[in-house]
Amino acid sequence: MKGLILSGGAGTRLRPITHTSAKQLVPIANKPILFYGIEDMAEAGITEIGIIIAPVTGDEIREAVGDGTQFGVDVEWIVQDEPLGLAHCVLIARDFLGDDDFVMYLGDNMLEQDLSGFVNGFHRSRTDTLSPTLEESVRDMPSAQILLAEVDDPSSFGVAEIGPDDEVVRLVEKPDDPPSNLALVGIYLFDSSIHEAVASIQPSPRGELEITDAIQWLIDDGRRVCHEVLDGWWIDTGKKDPLLECNRLVLDILDRSVAGEVDDRSSVEGRVVLETGARLVNSTVRGPAVIGAGTIITDSHIGPYSSIAVDCVVNASEIDNSVILRRATITDVPRLTDSLVGRDTVVTRGDSRPRATRVMIGDHCNIEIE
Repeated sequence: MKGLILSGGAGTRLRPITHTSAKQLVPIANKPILFYGIEDMAEAGITEIGIIIAPVTGDEIREAVGDGTQFGVDVEWIVQDEPLGLAHCVLIARDFLGDDDFVMYLGDNMLEQDLSGFVNGFHRSRTDTLSPTLEESVRDMPSAQILLAEVDDPSSFGVAEIGPDDEVVRLVEKPDDPPSNLALVGIYLFDSSIHEAVASIQPSPRGELEITDAIQWLIDDGRRVCHEVLDGWWIDTGKKDPLLECNRLVLDILDRSVAGEVDDRSSVEGRVVLETGARLVNSTVRGPAVIGAGTIITDSHIGPYSSIAVDCVVNASEIDNSVILRRATITDVPRLTDSLVGRDTVVTRGDSRPRATRVMIGDHCNIEIE
């Protein structure tokens, strides 16, 4: 089985962060979101992975991932020139995928459940339906397996209708009258029949080849589509608040590791990861939290659910429930909370007179002033 991770897209919902960086490289607990998906595939025994990238952010993602050696996998890069839909990603990955079964994974999704059980379930469902003849076996084997999650507002998602035999009979995109509360999670398992499906469908009204249309084509063609209901949480990290929630959930399962320098006027409380080269001076870090290598925190309080990346400087400030990207500088900020701060950013309270709020703000920013 191969893996296909989709890491294109402009990430417009995370601007301005994604004006200068790929959304899949925004960190959760100081690790890029994309890395969690690659590691999940490796743990499931999938070592051949194709990664779909866009021309604008592709070079940055290539540099971060490399050839896959750091994850124990082999990576092949596939460029999608325009965002023409998830099914289009399958179409352009045809040479890489060949006739192998594969997992397709949206690179900005995060789940608590690992992939191993999902993959093993697909293998079992195929071997359990072996029939006396090859023709019968092919007919009875599921061609796809989708991962679903129970949601409160299914009208905001693609929704699956499940038949009496517990198999998927219909997929509906953002329905006014949902047939169930089971939403599609961005993880799919396919056999080679999906290639005929993506080549047979037409673009949707928004001009994209929809993976839901391709799966519906399989169903209409008499192919079996199985499902599994997600065990645990699932978050699409494409917006700030869900990203911060995901950061909290991941920090909650971190093990304490204090490898950095803590002076005798500082304290580290609870589950905190203080990476080698990080330094606390007259400061408190209360976990769960992670502080990256090379970061210096002076005369400050870092509260729970904070991720501060490498080579940051925090001075005379209070931070909690926030994600701070690398090389940011935060000085004399009384309380920074529920925030996402980009790379090489300077956040400070000026002491010039007259007192005033002074900002230089790019497009698509969201600023709240006390």
